[in-house]
Amino acid sequence: MSTISTRPAGSTESRSPIGGDAGLRTVRAACPHDCPDTCAMLVGVRDGVAVQVRGDPDHPTTAGALCTKVSRYLERTYHPERVLQPLRRSGPKGSGQFETVSWDDALDDISARLRALAESDPESILPYSYAGTMGFVQGESMAARFFHRLGASLLDRTICASAGAEGLRQVLGGLVGMDVEQFAHSRLIVIWGSNSITSNLHFWSLAQQAKRAGATLVCIDPWRNDTAKRCHLHLQLRPGTDAALAWGVMGELVRNDWLDHDYIQRHTLGFEALRERALQWSAERAAEVCGLEPQQVRELARLLGGTRAAGIRVNYGLQRVRGGGNAVRAIACLPALTGAWREPAGGLLLSSSGHFAVAREALERPDLLGARRPRTINMSTIGDALLHPGGGDFGPRIEALVVYNSNPAVVAPESAKVLRGLRRDDLFTVVLEHFRTDTADHADYVLPATTQLEHLDVLKSYGHRYWVANEPAIAPLGQARPNAEIFRALAARMGFDEACFGDSDETIAAQALAVDPRNAGLDFATLRSRGWGKLAVPDAPFAEGGFPTPSGRCQLAYPPDEQAGRDPLPQVILPYECAQTRPELAARYPLALLSPPARNFLNSSFVNVESLRAGETGPQLLVHPVDAAARGLREGQELRCFNDRGEMRAACRISEDTREGQVITLGLWWRKLSPDGRSVNDLTHQQLTDLGGGPCFYDCLVEVAPA
Repeated sequence: MSTISTRPAGSTESRSPIGGDAGLRTVRAACPHDCPDTCAMLVGVRDGVAVQVRGDPDHPTTAGALCTKVSRYLERTYHPERVLQPLRRSGPKGSGQFETVSWDDALDDISARLRALAESDPESILPYSYAGTMGFVQGESMAARFFHRLGASLLDRTICASAGAEGLRQVLGGLVGMDVEQFAHSRLIVIWGSNSITSNLHFWSLAQQAKRAGATLVCIDPWRNDTAKRCHLHLQLRPGTDAALAWGVMGELVRNDWLDHDYIQRHTLGFEALRERALQWSAERAAEVCGLEPQQVRELARLLGGTRAAGIRVNYGLQRVRGGGNAVRAIACLPALTGAWREPAGGLLLSSSGHFAVAREALERPDLLGARRPRTINMSTIGDALLHPGGGDFGPRIEALVVYNSNPAVVAPESAKVLRGLRRDDLFTVVLEHFRTDTADHADYVLPATTQLEHLDVLKSYGHRYWVANEPAIAPLGQARPNAEIFRALAARMGFDEACFGDSDETIAAQALAVDPRNAGLDFATLRSRGWGKLAVPDAPFAEGGFPTPSGRCQLAYPPDEQAGRDPLPQVILPYECAQTRPELAARYPLALLSPPARNFLNSSFVNVESLRAGETGPQLLVHPVDAAARGLREGQELRCFNDRGEMRAACRISEDTREGQVITLGLWWRKLSPDGRSVNDLTHQQLTDLGGGPCFYDCLVEVAPA
């Protein structure tokens, strides 16, 4: 049963041709990938073939520009290696040997296997998904309904943002903050834990606007990345020490009385306790922990304390260490102390997700669980989960894995364990995919999914305040089907007869937008005609308090911790793996490894697009000249980067852009497209962050040597 509309025009499509070519039909679309920019796109179609993709020039944040990756989306959609018909494994697990089968044969066998497991114990079935698409229709709608009805294990989707999200909730009450468009008017912009040029391009355009108008730009990051090189100041701190820097800044704000006492008194909780703690943090103490000069700490405090229209753009890099959640908590306290929230161009932005009103219960239907309360598996520890024999508190062994919108063989930490789990002969694995990824190579069935140009969807952003609609520009290629249609078909074969399993994609999209004043009267029909629509949220949402906390105040100290007798203030928690916490480990593996995003990839997406992969020139390892000299390393030679968990190979690049005692490799390469068939996540561990249960990708010690 297809629910994809490919009608040529009407209220859901723009008739204005791209580039003045009257032979083109223009279709409104949206970038689906895990990026805060969530761009509005225009797709040019001629004779049923998409021939052009560009940013919508009228969408205020996209402003007509797409990143390098998405501007080449046609190469991805029409890639010669697209999976376009169902595949069934014909060789050993991981061999990548498959035979083609019909949809009926595939769905009949999959549903029979899942039914048998569900009759024994449905919790032995685990869905595994994340943000391969951020759309509500092809993400967690029909899929969530299917697994809730089945009674399968639940998945805690922690792999990207859970630590920072929990940290922000404890201070601000939700994933809320500045309107990204207001950064264009900021007088000071602090970019904390982000290479915005790579991972937040449209914010960077706004920051450049502010810079041209006289704003000061500060970058805080262990890596002198492209963004840091273009800022006025760069604080190149040690990985995992961001909370210490924030406390050092707070100490300077308090000692110099660079505080908005009226805002603190009327709109915060816990200031007196925070003040006492802050006075214990001198610039010298913070600098020693962070590997900075005391004057750098003082200068950052002076700038923040003396600039009301100061915007802090926090990103996800700093939270991927043991103390990442508390680091976000500490940073989130700063705008309330200085009163920056009074200004539209002041405050902080980590995520705008909480400003959107989403009807999640209507989309995901948790009521289909009934009285059942399945266990929850953390996706960041999927390696351990797949290898667990079952029993005890863990519950039944995982016997079936259904993967969609993710590639755990590459993106999950401690890859050796993940691969061992995926290679279990008794694990039944189904993967919905566009390509034969490293995960798909381990599947029993690979089901061909549509790309964004081939299906309907609706998206919100976590970096701006616009809903965006996506129309199918072309018919599905080959036998590809949308995710929602695949789960709808499985539900029918399982005999699930609840009315919600008959909802079309259009119906699901319409359900996503809750009836709420924040949505400014928008509905899906309006979005389809306009392409996008902005939330009704004030430019300065917390100018007079009104935070989404129980008290309406910014929680400098967290009341539930205080009530439970725990320390209610943000903590400084150093990495699991560093010289201070594990000196014996650091003696063997003295280098901190970071693996930030490559400019031409998005996590593991786009790695197989040849033109983009060519721009990355293979896996490289940035090594500081001092560390290179101590090991006799030469520019360009092949290096072995290793620890007790595994190793990877990369070309040596000697650079002062990294700190002494720290190496950097850009990810994430598919294993099959790496020179040695390995990935950086062979080196990372499965220990979790202080808050939110997130992964610690940037909390990892290694050694390097010539290969």
